[in-house]
Amino acid sequence: MTTPEEATPLKIAVHGAGGRMGQSVLRLAVAAGIQVVGAIVSRGSAHHGRDAGEVAAAGHLGVEMSDDLSAGLLGADVVVDFSRADAVPRLLQLAARANVAVVSGTTGLDEATDRLLDEAARHVPILWAPNTSLGVHVLSQLAADAARLLGPDFDVEIVETHHRAKVDAPSGTAVRLAQAVRVAREGLRPVHGRQGLVGPRDPEEMGILAIRGGDVIGDHTVHLLGPGERLELTHRATNRDLFARGALRAAGALRGRSPGRYTMSDVI
Repeated sequence: MTTPEEATPLKIAVHGAGGRMGQSVLRLAVAAGIQVVGAIVSRGSAHHGRDAGEVAAAGHLGVEMSDDLSAGLLGADVVVDFSRADAVPRLLQLAARANVAVVSGTTGLDEATDRLLDEAARHVPILWAPNTSLGVHVLSQLAADAARLLGPDFDVEIVETHHRAKVDAPSGTAVRLAQAVRVAREGLRPVHGRQGLVGPRDPEEMGILAIRGGDVIGDHTVHLLGPGERLELTHRATNRDLFARGALRAAGALRGRSPGRYTMSDVI
């Protein structure tokens, strides 16, 4: 039976609408029949005042890109955020005040912003994920299961590759993968790269290596290396739309939920 909410088109605002991910969200939202009610860009953006649909090659929407965050949230069920780490705190404060749920894929957040996520989640549903790909979420579960089943005889290393313009390292996804493995295998500690005479590998190390170059959207591999064999679990992103698709699915899942912190596990 269809609920009244399900019969009503989802209404979203897009925060970071002028960026590549924001434009992907806009384009896919229009294609999916999701109503875009706000498109928020940074102050001084070249897209300010332009029609959001035309910028995203989705046709005329009648929604202007604006740096007025409060106005951009009006009427939205959920705001989908792909912006900058320093823009997230204000978004959380205003979204909580406006009773708008938040799906954020912005990476590089610090501990203070993570605490703000918890605070906002007291008022509205909040889902923050460094990677909104459904496949990466499955990779995280597989990596944790493999680390637990194979045990301490298998060393764990994580390698991630991204385009040359990515500003944070290691990626938020690599950090989340490491966290999942550490829950399954207590005692492991992250080591970010190695140089010089480091000596034999400590069994409790979990190496995390970040590679930057070219236009790679995002590759993540969890290596489990044991005596006489090794297992490699890999996810490769070949199109940015997959992140937008996952974020929109998450937005639909949050509508009507109680306030709180949610993860992609709640979406799948």
